[in-house]
Amino acid sequence: MKLKLLKWRIQYAMQYFPFTVNTFLCAVVAWFSWHFIYTPTPKGEEPSQIVPIILLLGKITLGIFLGLIGLSVLSTFVCWIHFLILKRKKKSILKIDFETVTKKGRKNKLYLNASLEGALRPLLGFVKGCMIYDHDQMTGRFSLLSSKRKEKSIWRLAITGKSQLVLPDIKEYDLNGGFVYFQDMLHLFSLGVAQPLSGHFYQPPLLVTNQDTEVSPKKTETLDVRIDELRRVEGEYLNYKDFEAGDDVRRIVWKVYAKNRELVVRIPERFEPYASHLYYYASFYSALQGKITGNDYLKEMLNYYKNCVWTVYDTLSKKEWNLTYIPDQQFNVAEDNDEAAKTSRIISNSTWQNDKELQQYFNAKHGTVLCVSSLMDTAALEAVLDQCDASTVIYFVKLTRVMKHFAPLNWLRRLLFLPPKDRLSRLRTTWTFSPFRIQLQKREKTIEALLNKSGVTWAVL
Repeated sequence: MKLKLLKWRIQYAMQYFPFTVNTFLCAVVAWFSWHFIYTPTPKGEEPSQIVPIILLLGKITLGIFLGLIGLSVLSTFVCWIHFLILKRKKKSILKIDFETVTKKGRKNKLYLNASLEGALRPLLGFVKGCMIYDHDQMTGRFSLLSSKRKEKSIWRLAITGKSQLVLPDIKEYDLNGGFVYFQDMLHLFSLGVAQPLSGHFYQPPLLVTNQDTEVSPKKTETLDVRIDELRRVEGEYLNYKDFEAGDDVRRIVWKVYAKNRELVVRIPERFEPYASHLYYYASFYSALQGKITGNDYLKEMLNYYKNCVWTVYDTLSKKEWNLTYIPDQQFNVAEDNDEAAKTSRIISNSTWQNDKELQQYFNAKHGTVLCVSSLMDTAALEAVLDQCDASTVIYFVKLTRVMKHFAPLNWLRRLLFLPPKDRLSRLRTTWTFSPFRIQLQKREKTIEALLNKSGVTWAVL
């Protein structure tokens, strides 16, 4: 823990370090250029007639180039000092807001919009920013390239930028601060200024390839939508009403009368021609929580599962029925969001849990669609399947699919000393030798066998 804290403090302190790799590279290039142009001709050698012309052109070019670089560096320092003054007077800070952009083929991408009021952009230079999240994590640097002008004016009000934000996990993040950097045209200097940022944001789930399945709602809340087949609505031994003239005396519940001296009758089964709501359940229950090693495996599987849950929701939302998502965890989500955005945030915040089992969560009478993962408790799933029929649609998310890869190619890359591009690539390389792989594959075969003999409609994601 101390080593991790020390590493973070060094990384944070380095944001104030003004020099970059380009500073060293440009210094080397400048030294060689100067040495080539201004080194005198050795004695005894006759210079070519074209050499003085080449040297003169080189000196002119070098002078112009150094002049532009110097002007850019000077303006960078001026803009940096100007921003420090604005910050001290609390007239300019970095402002960030987030939006989820939905486009065809690129659904649910997280973007950040950044603005910096009153700041000046260096001549031929750049203004960039970064965010600190979850206390010790830092995003890559994003650019502020656009200008926001005052209404009916040519004067700039703020410099702005919009960038896509890609984070490792689909979840809610804490925003803990940020930096603004002023850089010259060659990135010789990077002058950082800390910024006070706070709040929350979340990485939304993405769409994956889905297998559409015919569904039919079970819950009736309005009488606007008729269904093709009559739906059985159970009432016998479940619902009662007060006895009225004309009711069949054979349906009187004498036990209730003996206890309360009230005449009530059972409401018999009936066939309902209306149904309006699809109830969608997605269980994040993990029977293996705390029993396996390798927390990164669970993180990547959770990301994949969230993507599948969201994809099923997106598919169902395009049907004619009213769709209601029932989470198995409690979250406080802003009520002013539309239903899809609210559901997306709930799914993003969900985690593997072992508190609410499937029997406590899923209502077989109202639930039309149920999504389960490879971590599901097989005994609990079997008990729930006994209560379901062919009208229940179950999506089984095989978590081993997220680790699917061409192993020889990954091993060849490691032999060539190419580091994995990201966490998932690294985990895929070690997945073949993981004892968790065999354990999970056995559980998936058991779940598929239960689904096959249950008679429900099911599909694999």
